[in-house]
Amino acid sequence: MPQVSKFDRVAAVLLSVIFFASPAAAFDISNFKGPKMTDLYYVVMRDADAQTMAITSGKLDVLGDIFRAVDVERLEKSGLVDLSMAANFHGFFVTFNTRKFPFDQKVLRQAASQVMDRTNWTRDLFSGYAEPAAGFIPEISPYYDVDSKVLPYDIEAARKRLSDAGWTWNADGRLTAPDGRETPHIKILCPPSSVAATSTEIAILAADGLSKLGMSAEAQPMDFQTMLARVDERDFDACTNAWSMSRDPDLLYAFYHSSWKDVKGAYNLSGIADDELDAALLSLRNAPDEASAREAALLSQRLLSELVPVVPIYSRYSVAAIRKDWDNVYTNDRVTSDNLYTLLSMTPKGAKAGETRPIYWNIPEEIRTLNPLVSGTAYDWTVLGSIYDSLISVNPENFEDMPWLAESWSIETGEKGSILTFTLRDGLKWQDGFPLTVDDVKFSLEFLKKNEVPRYFDSVSDMERVETDAASRTVKVYMSNTSYWHLHNIGGMIILPKHILENVPDWRAWQPTNTPHKAADGSDMTELVGTGPFIFKESRVGEYVHMTRNPFYMLYDGNSEK
Repeated sequence: MPQVSKFDRVAAVLLSVIFFASPAAAFDISNFKGPKMTDLYYVVMRDADAQTMAITSGKLDVLGDIFRAVDVERLEKSGLVDLSMAANFHGFFVTFNTRKFPFDQKVLRQAASQVMDRTNWTRDLFSGYAEPAAGFIPEISPYYDVDSKVLPYDIEAARKRLSDAGWTWNADGRLTAPDGRETPHIKILCPPSSVAATSTEIAILAADGLSKLGMSAEAQPMDFQTMLARVDERDFDACTNAWSMSRDPDLLYAFYHSSWKDVKGAYNLSGIADDELDAALLSLRNAPDEASAREAALLSQRLLSELVPVVPIYSRYSVAAIRKDWDNVYTNDRVTSDNLYTLLSMTPKGAKAGETRPIYWNIPEEIRTLNPLVSGTAYDWTVLGSIYDSLISVNPENFEDMPWLAESWSIETGEKGSILTFTLRDGLKWQDGFPLTVDDVKFSLEFLKKNEVPRYFDSVSDMERVETDAASRTVKVYMSNTSYWHLHNIGGMIILPKHILENVPDWRAWQPTNTPHKAADGSDMTELVGTGPFIFKESRVGEYVHMTRNPFYMLYDGNSEK
């Protein structure tokens, strides 16, 4: 019999996850009257072996972000979990700091991209559950440009590219710029292998690739939070980083427009600055319609493929596991089981009406901060995403817009630009029992713009004013221009409670989990108050974040556990 490779075995497991899982029913928000469970523990567990052992032993219920092929095999063979897999908007990159030599040189970045063998790295490291990245937005996006390919892997072509541009190699083989500057020793920042083994390995492989150009380079693993701080301060040569990108391509503006290159906490990590790219990105951001947006998105991607501020490495499928002793798990071909709707509806298998037990949900890294105004990691937002809501949401079946805190909305064009009108649901309450009103929405949006909060400012920077009408529960947002993306930028913004935020003296230093707050009924809470399905209770560093059910949640009807 012919031998079956490990790659083929794992690919077969993943294909069974995709094609042989039970089909999802048509999406209907009325099916998710929850949450049904009263307690949720986000368990901090970094080690991948410990994670798989924990879910098979029952110490974890939900495990997402499974990044090793061996774990997929192990979990599938255990028979104790259901696996789900879906394509997503994930992207992994090696990012160059273009603010300083040598990566301020375009030709060097181009050559560096040609010594990174993304195809074989992806196959060897992920065994079929990731695809080599060929562009700057994921291929699942309808705005992906099939023609703006990254430069192919070719070491000799990379060296020739440099030689043709006047670069030389000294007697020691060190790559030297045309002006005589030797390339310095390069450190590629990355998380430690105990946290993200594949990220560390890619940094090592990237350093080895740079050495083939005649550069001195090494991977520099470090504590993930320390790495993020270094990158935020722009104190790095190169780094590995992954993004869970949005369905809209205007994120390219935040990632690569020069106006964000020196803003601490902003997303232009590479510091790329190019006039032609800036113009294309501005056209993308301000596109008045879908056709204009598509044209600007394609041009932006083609310019990025020439400028190479980052090297796209791979786009990973989402793989998640949930123990088979849970019922009412939601999944489809676009969404794995570790999602909000599973969290709302899941119940212990065979449980009697009203019977409940805690949910143990893995977080693979320590929480950096639960201040929603400065937090930027996916791990923080796993927690914060169950606390805060936005005006509109995304239908998980088709990725189209869906009502959330707002029951409806409309868009019109005024004399200067777009006018967005949102009508809030009736009877909304914050987790502390106080009513959510149009004043909260107005205050949130105006606060983010007035304070130029980096994580959100791009979305609100074109906002001119906000008008409200309490009687009709409407919020009218006037924009200074017309853009295809205004609805998603404003509608997708988290809404914060005015009665808490207006008393915060310094939003940057705000520690909501450590600041006491009185609920409407006089009970003790913290200032980490949203409208989401779970309320923050306590956290223990290196152990867990404990959440409890929000009795005021808009989808909880008081009978959800029956």
